[in-house]
Amino acid sequence: MKGESFTESDIKKIQEEIQYRKLVVRKDAIEAVKEARAHGDLSENFEYYAAKKDKNQNESRIRYLERMVKNANIISDQSADDEVGINNRVELYFEEDDESEEYKLVTSIRGNSLKGYISVESPLGKAILGHHVGDRVEVFVNDKVSYFVEIRRLDKNNDDSEDAIRGY
Repeated sequence: MKGESFTESDIKKIQEEIQYRKLVVRKDAIEAVKEARAHGDLSENFEYYAAKKDKNQNESRIRYLERMVKNANIISDQSADDEVGINNRVELYFEEDDESEEYKLVTSIRGNSLKGYISVESPLGKAILGHHVGDRVEVFVNDKVSYFVEIRRLDKNNDDSEDAIRGY
């Protein structure tokens, strides 16, 4: 089973969340269940059922994150100075629309089209990864549909301090 593509930094952040959920959230959830159980009759104890639900959601999230790490495809976030790579911002000119737009190329876990973050696994991300300013690239949406973009500008500033992995 091939997993999603992540950088070492993504894996580290996922592992940090797993540890936090195991050491902090799990402990708090168990305490909440114990406290709610102590209130007596469980058949009409809303707090007990809410606490159990929270505990189960945390355990489910831990399992999900552990599966992601286990099946991850580790990719490098390094690229040549003049080459589009992960965490780079690019300005693309869409010929068909006669428009330019700016995007940040990210791993799928960080993808957020509303913020202009596109995944390296998306058709557009796959097409521009490894290309250079001035390159005209064909983006294949499927077997019958494609379009062209030109890479107009590349910003290699990899500061992703404002970026968070979904679920944090």
